[in-house]
Amino acid sequence: MGEEEWACEGMKRTILHLDMDAFYASIEQLDNPALRGRPVIVGGSRRGVASTASYEARAYGVHSAMPIFQAKRLCPHGVFLPVRMDRYQEVSGTIMAFLDKAFPVFEQVSIDEAYLDLTGTERLLGYPLALARSIKEWIRKETGLTCSIGIAPNKFLAKMASDWKKPDGLTLIEEDQVETFLKDLPVRKLPGVGQKAAEICSGLGIARATDLRKFPESILVRKFGKFGSHLMELAHGIDPSPVVPDSEPKSISAEETLEENTEDQEVLRKCLLDQAEAVGRRLRRNRLRGRTIILKLKYSDFHLITRSRTIDSPTDSTKTIIGVALELLEKERIGSKVRLIGVGVSNFEEKAQQLALFEKSASLDEKQTRLDRAMDQVSERFGDDALKRGS
Repeated sequence: MGEEEWACEGMKRTILHLDMDAFYASIEQLDNPALRGRPVIVGGSRRGVASTASYEARAYGVHSAMPIFQAKRLCPHGVFLPVRMDRYQEVSGTIMAFLDKAFPVFEQVSIDEAYLDLTGTERLLGYPLALARSIKEWIRKETGLTCSIGIAPNKFLAKMASDWKKPDGLTLIEEDQVETFLKDLPVRKLPGVGQKAAEICSGLGIARATDLRKFPESILVRKFGKFGSHLMELAHGIDPSPVVPDSEPKSISAEETLEENTEDQEVLRKCLLDQAEAVGRRLRRNRLRGRTIILKLKYSDFHLITRSRTIDSPTDSTKTIIGVALELLEKERIGSKVRLIGVGVSNFEEKAQQLALFEKSASLDEKQTRLDRAMDQVSERFGDDALKRGS
């Protein structure tokens, strides 16, 4: 498939999927030109996992979700950087705000991915390929970054198309091109096909998406469970799922895999304080408030627990978040050394709702929010270390 000028008449649906190229790593190379052309891996500590790898690093076999220690073995000369989520959120916000404003049906699915439903918009907005080129040019001009775009009759095919010519790709799949595309599409590329499913497919002689059609659906269900029916739909290029506008995150969180396992409460408290700052800042930036505060702990034996508390009124206050998180930590009996710690906020409510049953509590929360916003402005201007909250 390529960037041919295929006509769009006759398409029942026209879905565009936009995916930023190696988003975190590309931003790091953008902010530090000395990193351009070098293998860059963005991730947590040496015991964490890679969040993104630049295309230079991918040439060595490094990929997202790979353990950092494994990435260092594959690419020892790579540049390993910590995650700067605030910066990535800032760039993402610029891109997503543009798409949301410019197109009537927009769905953001992650920090660096979005869908547009362009069905029936040709007269108003122009033809899809021209639109895609204008989007790519706007992003390049405004952010200095590249993206890949896929256009197809449904979301599944559009996402597959956006991945076809990465990086900086543009692929359009017409309805009469679907069969050819699926014949060329490796089954391991289908969403939901992980290592285990890929091994089952290999054992059945299934290499391409259309190979799934050789088997009755009942056999696929027996081999893959309910997922087998979904695989059969994908093998025929079927995906009725709509582009859903105005979707919001169900939770906002931050977590960290520690450099060393620890039972030291002061180390854990310090981590929670830093994480609550990040979570609070993201809540305020997205104009969200939540009622449920969550503590996450993973022990050295990989046993994972979560503890939560729902408060009376929704909050975006860092002080409130850290207060509840610390109380949850203090009540938790640390049975062994902690490997990972995190804090999150969920159960969002609109800010226009009543903040509390008692005006005094609402007033205190509003004052704290104003203080937090002032600290946010200082951090945005002078960096995260310019102003620190006392413990």
